[in-house]
Amino acid sequence: MAKVHPLVHGKLASVVHMAAYYDFSGEDSELYEKVTVNGTDRILNELEAFECEQFVFTSTMLVHAPCAVGEHIREEDPMEAKWPYPQSKIETERLIRDGHPRVRSVFLRIAGIYTDEGQQPTLVHQMKRIYEKDFQSHFFPGDSDTGQAAVHLEDAVDAIVRTVERRDAIEPKTAILIGEADPVSYQKLQNMIGTQLYGEAWSTYYVPPALAKIGATVMDALAGGDAFIKPFMVEMADDHYALDISRAKEILGWIPNHRLNDTLPKITELLKTDPDRWYRENGLSN
Repeated sequence: MAKVHPLVHGKLASVVHMAAYYDFSGEDSELYEKVTVNGTDRILNELEAFECEQFVFTSTMLVHAPCAVGEHIREEDPMEAKWPYPQSKIETERLIRDGHPRVRSVFLRIAGIYTDEGQQPTLVHQMKRIYEKDFQSHFFPGDSDTGQAAVHLEDAVDAIVRTVERRDAIEPKTAILIGEADPVSYQKLQNMIGTQLYGEAWSTYYVPPALAKIGATVMDALAGGDAFIKPFMVEMADDHYALDISRAKEILGWIPNHRLNDTLPKITELLKTDPDRWYRENGLSN
């Protein structure tokens, strides 16, 4: 920051802060506080030496409590973190609002990001299970009509750019949900992936959560703790995240240009034509 100051004559239009700790273990880690919370605090302390017009914090839609199928989450709706990652985002949002009240902050609560290659962890692992015809791919411990909103990387970047461009018109401490309003349900994803890979819908059966949690525990132990599905995920199988993006439309003039429905065939085609490359691009082992 000391090197940046003279280069910009102490003036910054916007700082977009995306650095955070993240993992899918479900376990707490000191890095959530050290990197996400305290790391943000250190940056904001350094920014006191600058004239900074805006501070954009990339948060997550998961800071909110899930909604019922047919409903949509709004920025004013209750917060309810179910695991350490979203909890760290809630704590950091609070730090920015209360600990640095003079900062013109914006909180972009972004849905799960995917690309034309996949990249979104839960999606690519779901595809991997079906591609490998893993028996686990046929079972789901929740309501298969639920789903979680997603957003293409290009649309997420567009939202950030628009936030910076409209910095003078955005009120401080504004939260904005960014994502495709209506998620693709788990069952629909199963059927789309199965059809695109094998020409037929993928049969999916309900398994009681208690049994699923035991199975996840056993499979994780057999994998030496490296299994993707963790017991804590079973408790969130019914969680539904659909988003009211009217604020993004009104303030940013933003709507998503991509749809997961339309992009999924591209992702499955890459998997079919070059599985080794697809596995590498998505950080998977085969």
